[in-house]
Amino acid sequence: MELHCQDWMSALPEELWDIPLTNLAIPGSHDAMSYCLDITSPLVRSESDLFRLLDGLFYCFTRPIIFKWATTQDKSIQEQLSMGIRYFDLRVAHKPNDSSSDLYFTHVIYTHLTVLETLVSVATWLKSHPKEIVILACSHFEGMDDRCHESFIFCLKKLFGSKLCPRKESVLTLRSLWASGYQVILSYESQLTARYQELWPAIPYWWANKHTAQGVITYLEWNKDLGRPEGFFVSGLNLTADRSYITKNQKESLRTVTYRNWDCLRKWLEEQIPGSEPKGLNIIAGDFVGPLPLCSLVIALNHKLQRKSSGHMKKQH
Repeated sequence: MELHCQDWMSALPEELWDIPLTNLAIPGSHDAMSYCLDITSPLVRSESDLFRLLDGLFYCFTRPIIFKWATTQDKSIQEQLSMGIRYFDLRVAHKPNDSSSDLYFTHVIYTHLTVLETLVSVATWLKSHPKEIVILACSHFEGMDDRCHESFIFCLKKLFGSKLCPRKESVLTLRSLWASGYQVILSYESQLTARYQELWPAIPYWWANKHTAQGVITYLEWNKDLGRPEGFFVSGLNLTADRSYITKNQKESLRTVTYRNWDCLRKWLEEQIPGSEPKGLNIIAGDFVGPLPLCSLVIALNHKLQRKSSGHMKKQH
């Protein structure tokens, strides 16, 4: 089967339309909005006082370093959608001392683009791709009080409307979602989720917190041995460098480290199997999803499900 990443869900063979989304291999974008970080913005509130002090004293030195290690993507959200990304890791926050109600995305610092203008572009893209389903995972919410949350949730409901798949929906297959016109699964990492049928709970993210491919793979294999979570879950292929690594490797960036480790991650990825088995994977997220062929590799894993379902049908006959 040939898959065009832009509309890969509708291009899947019909025998996969009745497999739960939680069993399909779905490409994801880690820190999806870090392509538009604002190098002049304040640090996020959760950064330590010491780091804040250093940033204040040595701003010209710290900012370029922050920028090259906090940037995990280089394609816009529309480009990521068109490449096949269907899970977006979105870290939402309200800036300190900002009198407006605007929300931004964060990764150490804040983005240029607001949350609302970004999600409007997602809604527009979905209109022209009516059979594609996206999972928006909103989390962190720094600087947001209950009123800010209520207002944001109201905006989300107004923006996506009848495209929002309610949490009570028990059958989550492509066929059932298409029949209902649902295109958005909105995961919201907050206790407020319980109040709103349109919000899904936080989706577990297996984050290795390692700067080598081998470290990431060992961690993911350890999690696979424990068995898959119920429902959606994310295996993160993203690498993380701690402050001491960054200090010792000043010519490096997250991009150079990611590219250097990619071949090893790719080999591991190609061997994975989606599906309901204890070691089956679901969402697989990574960094620099534009230049690296994460989308096509993850989407291709669904071939293995097709072969399995074809074999199962043959046995029944």
